[in-house]
Amino acid sequence: MATTTENVSNGGGPVHEEKGDNLSSQWKSLDIPASSLNKEEPVCVKASAVHYSLPLPRPDDLSEMLAAGTKEVHEKAENTQFVKDFLKGRIRKELFKLGAVALYYTYTAMEEEIETNKEHPDFAPLYFPSELHRHEALARDLEYFYGPEWQSEISCSPATQRYVDRIHQVGREDPALLVAYAYTRYMGDLSGGQVLKKVAQRALKLPPTGEGLEFYQFDAIDSAKAFKQLYRSRMNELELDAEAKKRLVDEAVKAFQFNMEVFEELEEIGKTFEEEVSEAAMPVHGDTGGDISKCPYYAAQMAATGGSAYVCQLAMAVLRHPTGQVLIATWFAALAGLAAWYVM
Repeated sequence: MATTTENVSNGGGPVHEEKGDNLSSQWKSLDIPASSLNKEEPVCVKASAVHYSLPLPRPDDLSEMLAAGTKEVHEKAENTQFVKDFLKGRIRKELFKLGAVALYYTYTAMEEEIETNKEHPDFAPLYFPSELHRHEALARDLEYFYGPEWQSEISCSPATQRYVDRIHQVGREDPALLVAYAYTRYMGDLSGGQVLKKVAQRALKLPPTGEGLEFYQFDAIDSAKAFKQLYRSRMNELELDAEAKKRLVDEAVKAFQFNMEVFEELEEIGKTFEEEVSEAAMPVHGDTGGDISKCPYYAAQMAATGGSAYVCQLAMAVLRHPTGQVLIATWFAALAGLAAWYVM
């Protein structure tokens, strides 16, 4: 079988020698669990790196089928208004908290069903509780946001409840389909979720020590890239026929749709909140010291969209900016022309 070699740093821990000693005792400091390795696969070590051979992807691999089959719905999910606003740093704290609540109920349901079906042959190879499970981390995040009585402060929203109900149904009736939910959630958390963590920490001014963002922190995984490759490899080793793989792809599409329904619900809820948006993701403009309100171009945009309240802010920003000093006469001429037109 053709293979590709993946580099995995062992963080300065024990190195497995080529002479074939016991792998289980040598992988404790690595980001790949010893129990996950195929003992028959070739392993060689050079210095502080472990080279683990993984099969090259094929079109009929489950991981490839899932990636291709969910590409369209994945792009739709990423382009929901809620996600686009999040990536721009336009986050309302109350909405972020409700998002964490939705995740808590979702992961609690999924991980309950994973525990129930952890020995099922169609899921057992993907059982990584210490590396992946999130519901306890989410509970700590909710305690940070809502206080010690957080459980009495939260409730499951309608969109989240539909998501949860489907996960429990799958766990009871067709445990193999749990792979679809684990794939869409955990692989996403290890990918784009790490970007969202940085945006949220900055936008919401959360502590650098990680409180409120433990959901995004995978302490038992040293290399997200290496772990994702391992996880996909284990998915591809599941003994599933073509029909079973197709059903998994269809279920993964449903999982993305459930996620989008939660996003849309949060977006609607957000419309009822008083505007308290952070501009943390906006770039620093020139010598503004990070205060975007001092940028004349930003002030001009706000004047155009926010009404007369921003005209004064615009004038002050222009005066601060060297280029603005050249343009100031033109600006006041334009204002005078607008006033003359208004009183005619």
